[in-house]
Amino acid sequence: MNVSSSVVGSSSGRQGAGPVLSPVDRISEILFGLIMALTFTGTLSVATAERSEVREMLIGALGCNVAWGLVDAVMFLLAALAERGRNIAILTEVRKAADPARARELILDALPPLVASTMQPAEVDVIRDRLVRLPEPGRLSLTGADLRMAVAVFFLVFLATLPVALPFAFIHEAHRALRISNGIALAMLFLGGYYLGGHAGRRPWLSGLLMLAIGVLLVWATIALGG
Repeated sequence: MNVSSSVVGSSSGRQGAGPVLSPVDRISEILFGLIMALTFTGTLSVATAERSEVREMLIGALGCNVAWGLVDAVMFLLAALAERGRNIAILTEVRKAADPARARELILDALPPLVASTMQPAEVDVIRDRLVRLPEPGRLSLTGADLRMAVAVFFLVFLATLPVALPFAFIHEAHRALRISNGIALAMLFLGGYYLGGHAGRRPWLSGLLMLAIGVLLVWATIALGG
């Protein structure tokens, strides 16, 4: 995506068609919610747990992920506003820059480094001309697409809890429920890493195993630190 299309989408409030969240964002939110749920199920003592304790654990896990889902959603909206304001500021600076070299520097800084490294001065000047001809940016505000994305962030974090928590709701034997819950959690961690590895062009199986190991370590560290 070039700078002109990026600034148009951000400054005018229009969003192009596409997925609600990027694949990396979707998997990251799911894994985050999953790890939060595991910090609750991992502290349950199956040897002595009673149904009341299991119920409290379920309520705690669901409540925690609801809270963190809300936090994540709000932070997403704040980040969207910050990024949109940054793009408008870049557009304004490019238009005001009297020195073409300064305008090129601003544009290249806004591009991904790999893309910027391939750009020739003449190509950057073409982008600058297009930016100068753009209409004035609209008022800095959130859009309906932003709100939909924030809702998606919330549900991704919250719904990641359910596969891990459901065995405790339907299986009365705590030891068996914990085994099934842990199996589901390990499978989800592996599949999340597998998907990310494939998306990044790496070895999916190796990425899945790495994510599995990282997830287990993070859960252990969170529990050990009282999280």
